Amino acid sequence: MDIYVGNLPFSVTEDDLREMFEAHGSVQSAKLITDRETGRSRGFGFITMENDEADAAIKALNKSDCDGRVLKVNQSEPRKQSNSTRRPR
Repeated sequence: MDIYVGNLPFSVTEDDLREMFEAHGSVQSAKLITDRETGRSRGFGFITMENDEADAAIKALNKSDCDGRVLKVNQSEPRKQSNSTRRPR
């Protein structure tokens, strides 16, 4: 299951994110989303875990405190297709 993790402090690293979720089971992948131009964290990321462990992690970590910020943790929804006319760089 893919898990969305939002409202992360900008100081959190991918390793921090992985460690946070490993307390609840085996993490298959951890990805912190960064700004394309600055490389700075955008304050959210994604975790992949087995379904049972993912459910436990979501229940344990949703609305929990991380360095003074209340995390939003839930099952990730598929990305919506954009009708954007943005040109590639």
